[in-house]
Amino acid sequence: MAQIEKFAFYVPTLEELAEVLQDGLKENFAEVHVSVVDCPDLTQEPFRFPLKGICGKPRIADVGGVPNLVPLVQKDKVYDLNTVAKEIQLPGAFFLGAGAVSSRIVGGNAELIPVVQAKNETKAAVNGSYIAMINPEDNGCLLEKYSTKYKDCEFGLLANLYASEGLAGKVIEVKAHRRTGEQNFISCIRKVLEQYYGDKPVGMGGTFIIQKGRAKIHIMPSEFSACPLNTDGEVNNWLKFFEMKAPLICQPVLVSRDPGFDLRVEHTHCFSHHGEGGHYHTDTTPEIVEYLGYFMPAEYLFRIDRPKETHLVGRD
Repeated sequence: MAQIEKFAFYVPTLEELAEVLQDGLKENFAEVHVSVVDCPDLTQEPFRFPLKGICGKPRIADVGGVPNLVPLVQKDKVYDLNTVAKEIQLPGAFFLGAGAVSSRIVGGNAELIPVVQAKNETKAAVNGSYIAMINPEDNGCLLEKYSTKYKDCEFGLLANLYASEGLAGKVIEVKAHRRTGEQNFISCIRKVLEQYYGDKPVGMGGTFIIQKGRAKIHIMPSEFSACPLNTDGEVNNWLKFFEMKAPLICQPVLVSRDPGFDLRVEHTHCFSHHGEGGHYHTDTTPEIVEYLGYFMPAEYLFRIDRPKETHLVGRD
């Protein structure tokens, strides 16, 4: 049985968060508009999610971790989103986020972009996830809908997940155009929250679209590294980097500050309807980039199966 640790986040009001982000993001973007709005219907374009919203018992799960991947992979670290839903006390949870596939199912390594409504007592799971892998034919990106080949909700090694009941409701809308600061969109948001709330950790998740411009994205190779990856440089040499074009639909999970659970404080994966996706690093066209995001603060953190031996390599 995996170790499960639970922590209550500090949860500001949506109105306060909108004000804090409006002020803070001005330092990083030429145009910023943050407000409290009704969550758009996420079953519609461009999202095509299985549920309408990101509201209702919002929580974050940090499962496994990078130490399961590097310096050397631990392939026995396999998890299931239906089980995670029970472990976070939310059977039938709607998950968005970033993780790795189960190599025993997929037959190799790949980026997982989870979009899953877990099963409950009356309904089977709905898996709308995507996987981004290296195409063996041309070393480009191969993005596939998970359900075209697989019927499970398994994943491997690590995941950062935002979970809710998938309900409609009020959310924070962030519009940010033309990046003027050094950090990516999610780092900007996280650091604004860290600066303002200090030692009161705030967790957030949701979805955002890169509407214009291009972004730096990585995809892990299909083969795990045979030699140990001990530094960020070695990890980056192993990863495959791409410049991908908008629109990209991204699933961020962020925590303003780690309250002592060896968390990955931010992690974002993205997919598209034009065959590109993977792990988001930053936009590469700051002068024209446009972000549109919908976020909710999480009430609880669940740290599941925290690695016993840890390090800080490979967490970008």
